Amino acid sequence: MVELDFGGVKENVITRKEFTVEKAQKILKDEIVVSLGYGIQGRAQSLNMRDNGIKVVIGQEKTGFHAPYYDLAVKDGWVPGENLFSLEEAAKRGTIKMFLLTDSGQREIWPLVKNTLKEGDALYFSHGFSIVYRDQTGVVPPKNIDVILVAPKGSGTSVRRNFLDGSGINSSFAVYQNYTGKAEDRVKAIGIAIGSGYLFPTTFEKEVFSDLTGERGVLMGALAGIMEAQYNTLREHGHSPSEAFNETVEELTQSLIRLVDENGMDWMYCNCSETARIGALRWRNRFRDGAKPLFESLYELVATGEETRIVLERSAEPDYRQKLAEELKAMGDSEMWRAGATVRSLRPGRTKP
Repeated sequence: MVELDFGGVKENVITRKEFTVEKAQKILKDEIVVSLGYGIQGRAQSLNMRDNGIKVVIGQEKTGFHAPYYDLAVKDGWVPGENLFSLEEAAKRGTIKMFLLTDSGQREIWPLVKNTLKEGDALYFSHGFSIVYRDQTGVVPPKNIDVILVAPKGSGTSVRRNFLDGSGINSSFAVYQNYTGKAEDRVKAIGIAIGSGYLFPTTFEKEVFSDLTGERGVLMGALAGIMEAQYNTLREHGHSPSEAFNETVEELTQSLIRLVDENGMDWMYCNCSETARIGALRWRNRFRDGAKPLFESLYELVATGEETRIVLERSAEPDYRQKLAEELKAMGDSEMWRAGATVRSLRPGRTKP
């Protein structure tokens, strides 16, 4: 492990230098890793492990709305009857079962998966949802298996893209149940094999609390909401769609956030004008103080299970997929994101919509 110092707060992380891919291969050489689900995370993690020489089997149904994922698996080179099976058949074959279905899907398919668990198997998650909110999901693992987690800090698209460019993605890891005494080795090996740049320790509960807060907050919900608020304000005061979008989204994504990524927020401020810097430092405090009560409320709803209740309730509605498509279409068809499509098309090398 490598010890990091966050201003006096020390934390141990695992990097690929001391826990190499070769070490992961050695630990996993007698395991059959099964990805239950070939969605965004399942696909990325499975392909990365396959490229890293790990024996992987895919479990994916091939009818109804599952069909596109099954077809994609075939296109990616997984062979039906060899390393591509139904969920149940794949689960029976695996010693490490990667439960990578949606959270609602995990609740639905859990009885089937539970019946395939053998003593000494490992049940793997990339999200603590089903375990932490087991009173709602019914996912209660037997005591004679390992229960482990690796949670990449990004979408499956980023997991695969970062793997291919050699950078890796940061991931958290946790052990909920260590029946075999090998759970620590198993989880670290899987974490490296799926392409993590480094691994930092957490718990199932901390992972899901931070993840649900982050998704609803800065990463997605707050980001979309605050962008819409600024864009709409500028438009209502007579600014053109192009100007409003460039000042709200384009400059952030194409310039400023890249400076933050390189060396941090303070460095980005130092590379902006004095006028921008003085104003941003003053308004930062107002936005922080205004948003803090919202985040406290959000965290409380996550911790009490109210947010997960809503997720499970809504995803179980028979017309959920139709409603989701309609909501996303409404977002995409809004003036702001139609302006975005036009602005993006004007970037060098892009074709106009």
